[in-house]
Amino acid sequence: MRELTPVSVILLGLTNYKSTWDLQRKLFNLRAQGMISDVLLLNEHHHVYTIGKSGNGDHLLANEEELRSRGAEVYHIDRGGDITYHGPGQLVGYPILKLNEYYADVHRYLRDLEEVIIRTLAEFGILAHREGGYTGVWVGSDKIAAIGVKVSHWITMHGFALNVNTDLSYFDRIIPCGIFHKGVTSMERVLDQEVSFDDVAKALSRHFGEVFGVHIIEREAKEFIQELHYHESENVECL
Repeated sequence: MRELTPVSVILLGLTNYKSTWDLQRKLFNLRAQGMISDVLLLNEHHHVYTIGKSGNGDHLLANEEELRSRGAEVYHIDRGGDITYHGPGQLVGYPILKLNEYYADVHRYLRDLEEVIIRTLAEFGILAHREGGYTGVWVGSDKIAAIGVKVSHWITMHGFALNVNTDLSYFDRIIPCGIFHKGVTSMERVLDQEVSFDDVAKALSRHFGEVFGVHIIEREAKEFIQELHYHESENVECL
């Protein structure tokens, strides 16, 4: 029986988007140089809209200054996809993986991320599915989880966002992922009650391990960041 690949799961809590994006890039460089093993970051963000490489300005229904005046940040970022929202009550996951050590297939990676979320939702009594022609996870005709990734040198970054207890009114200011004729939903809305965020994060970590066939190691964020600073002091090159 082969030894399972270890993946460190780091629960970061509520973070601002820029600091977590910077952390992803540091981890990306370290993973590309073989200085760390695979990592899954899990967190919530303060209110933020992110626009991917395929983003269309027409899908932002308020100007960026107006959004910022309402306490939301706006970032143009290097993932695939269009515009989406992140905020409190939404479980956001950023896998930093050496993908070709699993398989060299980005489409399969997207389907596996969807599978992790579908299994997680099933554990809470929610029947979710894929929708033909779209990336993400759906309940009925409403999107409950968005996925947008970047893969370079076979290292992954960015990831997925699952609406747990999300304030869905923030989606009213955009056309999420550029999809006009679909709605958005959350676990809280589907179940008509607030859901334990920590329980969802733990379930998702477990299903991530099952789908990707890895050994999940939950680590304290403080300890992990200290270890990261040690690696950075070793003259890490940027890719």
